[in-house]
Amino acid sequence: MGYSRDIYDRAMMVLNRNHTQAVKECDSRKAVFYNQYPRAAEIEQELTATAVKTAKAVLSGGHAKEQLTWLKQQNLSLQTERAQLLKSAGLSEAYLQPSFHCKNCEDEGFIDGRMCSCLKKQMRIEACNKLNDSTPLSLCTFENFSLHYYSSIPKDSDISDYQKMEQILRYCKAYGEQFSMKSPSLFMQGGTGLGKTHLSLAIAHQAIEKDYSVIYGSAQNMVTNLEKERFQKEMKQEDTNELMLECDLLILDDLGTEFTTSFVTAAIYNIINTRLMAYKPTIISTNLSMRELEERYTERFASRILGSYIPLFFRGKDVRQQKRRKKQ
Repeated sequence: MGYSRDIYDRAMMVLNRNHTQAVKECDSRKAVFYNQYPRAAEIEQELTATAVKTAKAVLSGGHAKEQLTWLKQQNLSLQTERAQLLKSAGLSEAYLQPSFHCKNCEDEGFIDGRMCSCLKKQMRIEACNKLNDSTPLSLCTFENFSLHYYSSIPKDSDISDYQKMEQILRYCKAYGEQFSMKSPSLFMQGGTGLGKTHLSLAIAHQAIEKDYSVIYGSAQNMVTNLEKERFQKEMKQEDTNELMLECDLLILDDLGTEFTTSFVTAAIYNIINTRLMAYKPTIISTNLSMRELEERYTERFASRILGSYIPLFFRGKDVRQQKRRKKQ
C-alpha cells in the first residue's frame, strides 16, 4: 500500500520521539544507579574499552584468536559482576537498557534496510488520523447523549421512543466498552437527527482508546475519495479503499446520501463483503429502509446486511430540529 511522504514523515516523527524518550529515560536510570554504585559506572567504561580492543584484535591478525578468547572471558566477567550489582539493588538487567516500544528495530523503523512492521503500522494509524481529521470525535460521547428529546409516551401497544432509545444507548455503551475484533457489525437505521452519528462516534472514541484503528466517514466523502483515487490516479494518493478494508473498525455514516453509479455500488459492496469475510466489525448508519437499500444497492447487498449485522432501529423526532426550535 502506497503512502504519501507526509504520512511517512508523521510516522517517523512518532518513532523518533519514542526512540529518543526511551534512551533519555534509560540514561536517567543509569545516572541514579551509577551514583549509588560507582563500580557499575567503571564496569560500563571497561566494557566499552573491551569492545574497542575486540575490534582492533580482529583487524590486527597475528594472535587475534587467543586475544579474542581472553577479551570474551573478560567481557563475560564484567557482565556477571554488573548483574550481581543489579541483583543486590533488587533490579533486573533490563533496568540499564532502553525500553523501546518495538524490540525488533528499537524504534528506528528499519531492520537491515527493510521497513519494520511497527513503521507500517504507524503509517496506517497516521493515514487513518488524516482521514478522520474532520470528524467531531471529541464532541460525541455516551455521557453527552441526551434522552431528553425522545417521547416517553408509548406508541400503540409498543414501548415509547424514550424506552427504545434507552435500550439502544445501553447496547451501544456495552458494545463500546467490550469492543474487540470479535464484536459484531451494527446496522443503525432511522430518520435524520436521531443520534446515529453521535452513538457511532461514541463507540469509535472508546475503540480508539483501546488502540484499535478506526475510520469514520460519511458515505459521500468516502465515495468521493474512492472515485478520485480510481479515476484521477494522483501520485502518492492515500489508498482509501485499502484503509477501509484493513482498519479494525469502519464506520460508514449516512449510507444512501452518496451519488450512485455502477462503480460506487460495486465499491461499497466490495468493502462490506470483504470486511464480513475477514470478520472485521463495521458500523453502517442510514436513513434508508431495507427495501430502499435493496432498490438502491441490489438485493444481494441488502441480504448481506440483514444476515450479518445487528440491527438498531432508531426512533423519535429529529433532535437537531428540536434543539434549533428551543434556541429560537
